[in-house]
Amino acid sequence: MASSYSTDLKLELMVTGENSGTWGDKTNTNLNLVQQAIAGYEAIDVASADVTLAMTNATLSNARNMVLSLTGTLAGTRVVNVPDGIEKTYIVADNTTRSGNTLTIKTVSGTGVAIPEGKTVLVYSDGTNVNDVFFLANVVEDTSPQLGGDLDTNSHNIKIDDAHGIQDENGNEQITFQTTASAVNQIDVTNAATGNAPEVAATGTDTNIDLNLNPKGIGRVTLGAGKVQQLAEKATSTATAASGTVNFDVITQAVLYYTSNASGNWTLNIRGDGSNTLNSIMDTGESITIAHLVTMTTAYYNSAVQVDGSSVTPEWQGGAAPDSGNANSVDVYSYTVFKTGDATFKVFASQTQFA
Repeated sequence: MASSYSTDLKLELMVTGENSGTWGDKTNTNLNLVQQAIAGYEAIDVASADVTLAMTNATLSNARNMVLSLTGTLAGTRVVNVPDGIEKTYIVADNTTRSGNTLTIKTVSGTGVAIPEGKTVLVYSDGTNVNDVFFLANVVEDTSPQLGGDLDTNSHNIKIDDAHGIQDENGNEQITFQTTASAVNQIDVTNAATGNAPEVAATGTDTNIDLNLNPKGIGRVTLGAGKVQQLAEKATSTATAASGTVNFDVITQAVLYYTSNASGNWTLNIRGDGSNTLNSIMDTGESITIAHLVTMTTAYYNSAVQVDGSSVTPEWQGGAAPDSGNANSVDVYSYTVFKTGDATFKVFASQTQFA
């Protein structure tokens, strides 16, 4: 009875009593074939065409190798075919130059695995298709990675694309990072030991750097119960002469300085800005204080006050509203506006001469 061959590795299966005098040679051949299947390595050039590997009975064959190194500069999409009907594991290393092309290992008649560029993968053929064992070669290959412990960057950085960031467990944005291509300044966040305050600091190449906190729209930056130090109010200086109705936009500034001489008495209208009322940006029980500095040669004065276009009667320092200004001076008007209810305000005002 003649020898037969194993299904997967094509080893010669000898019948008892057969191959007298050559049994040892055939056994050594089988052992070499097993060695090739366990430890064999072969470079396969896939530069110019698809490659079909062979598994030949009782003969060293490229499809029997454990490790396949795929090489060459791909001139197009390439496929490496392994024989149908063979169950075998392969370690496949992509050592090609892709030039944007894909590289797949599959059975001749079945489906297979797209090999990530520049990576080494472990795959197996079940005789019908080639399947990925999926040892993660790159995080990009896992569309929903999860950590089993803390992430240690090992003295490396985390790089985040523009307009991307950190989400909460529900997939909602928590921190979004915006990038500047030529950035040289950044924020440092430092924790602290007992009795010391943690710090958020502007740092970078520049010597003097502001730290901007920008609420959205007409929102505000809210501080908890504590002290505020080194606060600078936003002020506007403009070559404008007070007269008629003067709009004071509290969103724009806290101090408004008119450097041209007043040309008549004026009504001051206190509002958020041209698009937002003061009522819409203040809560009941809140107050703001603003100052209007008016230059004059003639003794004109603030004759009326409005909030969002509605007249209010201020409580004036000293108990009486001014009936004139101060010639050849800068008169400084201070207004504290207290919101007592919806669209209801109490205004406390004062006039001071500077000359």
